[in-house]
Amino acid sequence: MSVSSAGLAALVGHGADETAKAVAKAHGLDLDGHVARRFTRELGLNHDLILTMEPRHRREIIKVAPDLSGRVMLFDQWLGGKGIADPYGKSRQFHEEAFSLIEAAGTAWAEKLTPSRKRVSA
Repeated sequence: MSVSSAGLAALVGHGADETAKAVAKAHGLDLDGHVARRFTRELGLNHDLILTMEPRHRREIIKVAPDLSGRVMLFDQWLGGKGIADPYGKSRQFHEEAFSLIEAAGTAWAEKLTPSRKRVSA
């Protein structure tokens, strides 16, 4: 399985913003190698699942690539599907809240995508 990232209004070639990098680092993650790129239909064709942060992102991707609509879901689908607001340019606290939601949503997706193992009783 591979995971990649792209944005609808990404500053192509730029790294993550400094607050996002600091919050990630505080949680044991390194975003130094992150480089922004824009979503394209061609990029979407290479992925079985396309997760968006906000409902409007989902709508925009479906406009660009209607044939991929069945692959596009909200990242917080299993947490109520309200969307996770982009923290870019916002306060450290806003970034922390977004990180918590992203972490919870990622955990929920991992649980859904991991095959369940049946227990064998002795």
